[in-house]
Amino acid sequence: MKDIVVELLSERGVPLSEIAHLVLELQKPYHPGLTLDDCHSSVLAVLDKREVQHAILTGVALDVLAEQQVLPEPLCSIVARDAFLYGIDEILALGVTNIYGTIGLTNFGYLDKTKPGILRELNSHRERVHTFMDDLVAALAAAAASRLAHNRRQG
Repeated sequence: MKDIVVELLSERGVPLSEIAHLVLELQKPYHPGLTLDDCHSSVLAVLDKREVQHAILTGVALDVLAEQQVLPEPLCSIVARDAFLYGIDEILALGVTNIYGTIGLTNFGYLDKTKPGILRELNSHRERVHTFMDDLVAALAAAAASRLAHNRRQG
């Protein structure tokens, strides 16, 4: 299933390398010598978790159904426009951020607020609905960064 999720992310315009760059941005100040390869490996490790796979599959399905305008109303309009008071996208993402503890919440909050890199692209995309995708990508990066923080050996 992991391969399916990686392919799905790619099809939606999110290569794992972009998520790894977010992880690097989050952890580089605290982890001297951290490489992009380390970050990519951490993203892959998070994607090994079934609950992460399920969250991504669910969020992408809802985004795609909103694009196709086949979700029932008013849900379809709410998801399609990423309504300000609709928080279910963040709730789904928070399940991913908690995998490696509360540090994930801080990482997620920072990424969700600043929207660096691929998150900015997803959030401003005109043809596709990314209501869930931008939050899930932020959550995936936050969890991968948290994983690195937890596994870092103190010198």
